[in-house]
Amino acid sequence: MSLFGGLYVGNSGLQTSQNALNTVAHNMVNVDTKGYTRQQVSQVTRTYNTISKNGSAVSYQQVGLGVKYAEVKQVRDFFLDKSYRKESGRGGFYDVSCDAIEEVENIFQELDGEAFANTLEKLWVSVQELAKDPSSTVNQGIFIQRCSEFTTRSQAVYQNFCDYQDDLNFKVKQKTDKINEIGQRIETLNEQILKIESGQVEHANDLRDERNDLIDELSTYASISVDTDIDGNYIIQIEGVDFVTVGSCKEIGLYADPLTGFYTPFWEPLAEHDPITKEVIESSIPSARVFDLDQEISIEKNTDIGALKSTLVARGDKRATYKDLGFEDPDPSKKYSEISDSIVMNVMAEFDQLIHDITTEINKVIEDAANAVSTTPTPNGYLRDENGEPFRIFVVSSNEESLKGGKWQDDYTTNNIMINEQLKMAPSKLGFIREDGIVDQTCADNLKKVFTDPTHTLNPEVKTATNLYNFYNNLVSQVANTGYVMRGISANQEITVTNISAAREQIVGVSSDEELSNMIMFQNAFNASSRYINAMSEMIEHLIMTFG
Repeated sequence: MSLFGGLYVGNSGLQTSQNALNTVAHNMVNVDTKGYTRQQVSQVTRTYNTISKNGSAVSYQQVGLGVKYAEVKQVRDFFLDKSYRKESGRGGFYDVSCDAIEEVENIFQELDGEAFANTLEKLWVSVQELAKDPSSTVNQGIFIQRCSEFTTRSQAVYQNFCDYQDDLNFKVKQKTDKINEIGQRIETLNEQILKIESGQVEHANDLRDERNDLIDELSTYASISVDTDIDGNYIIQIEGVDFVTVGSCKEIGLYADPLTGFYTPFWEPLAEHDPITKEVIESSIPSARVFDLDQEISIEKNTDIGALKSTLVARGDKRATYKDLGFEDPDPSKKYSEISDSIVMNVMAEFDQLIHDITTEINKVIEDAANAVSTTPTPNGYLRDENGEPFRIFVVSSNEESLKGGKWQDDYTTNNIMINEQLKMAPSKLGFIREDGIVDQTCADNLKKVFTDPTHTLNPEVKTATNLYNFYNNLVSQVANTGYVMRGISANQEITVTNISAAREQIVGVSSDEELSNMIMFQNAFNASSRYINAMSEMIEHLIMTFG
């Protein structure tokens, strides 16, 4: 190696040490930057200069040409990234579930300053007072008034559930729009990173940080998988379907149900479109859905991942009523399984079952009492209206009823019941005094039995029967128990995510102590290279001055 070649060796040390110090400074500046990945310097030796080759020698005669600053690489762990994103998605799922169950608890516990339990208690007390003296017009008036309050209050509770469903539906749109926004940004970052790194000169580490941060955020919304192609592009799948690929992002569309307005996320490219209007064909939506909500929600099957999926499950796909519990079906469990996973739909259906049972059974007691007195209906007879039909305290406001087989065929749901206007205006028409002048104590006692006979269950999976008076308390207890379980799962999941995040942070995070140690090391390397150049310079100067 020539004398001046030694200067180039020293110069390589200066340049490499300076670049390494710049990297350390960049790490230190971003020590608290969210999503920043620690950068690490890779140094390699320059290609050796071979002076001679001798087959008999142990090795060729070579002279080193110094050090080279190879690259600045990000320090990440693929396994921890994958674990963190999976558990973050599961945490997002149970966070939404906890929020939903807490909202349901709030709806039950407080409604315009009065819990629904108080309204139910007042109705029960009015029935007890009526049983003490059925002929009292005061007791009759209070009973009808409590029935009216019960109807109004129950509809307000049910409407709160409907409003919350609508709120969850709006959040479905928000989350879907956010997923599409993230996907489009990741696709743009793929192009920018490839453009910068295609020259194999620099690494777009800051853009890579932004991309990784977006993928972390995306993982909270849905179950994702991330692969890398040969050019370093990230290929992302959501629920096993390609979402971000090279040069494209497959947008998630939203189909609004014409009856409920509930959104269903679906893959636009997989759905069929009308060739003329370009609108989505409704029949193709089920096969293009992003989420298969028919699957069992299970940790073992990894079907409990993603805040968007949890929002869809909690919201459900319709306004649930008592019919969705399946008691009227040949196979109740099969029918009930369609709503059992949805927190809101499940509670709505059970609450509607309570309202349906109370209203229909009270009506049935009045009907049975009217029919027991006379088999020949007459207008304005005992407990009968001007048409000769048995009085119904609760009537259906939205659909027609007919008398078939001696029984009223009706559809008493919370949303369509109202108090009979005749009885509301004149409660004394009930009377409870038969045409023979005898007080109908049996009818009043049977009204009490409506609340005390243990012949009801919350849903087909509950085998222990209860009475209507305790039905609501059991419903609230069931919600509280579900909330307790959900909060426990969510808390444990939060610990899991925190532990994985801490393990990942030890690798990707910046340690100020480690960076200060590296700074001292590179400063010493810089100083050593500087002293080496000075020594070479002095030697060259001495030789020139000595030999002329």
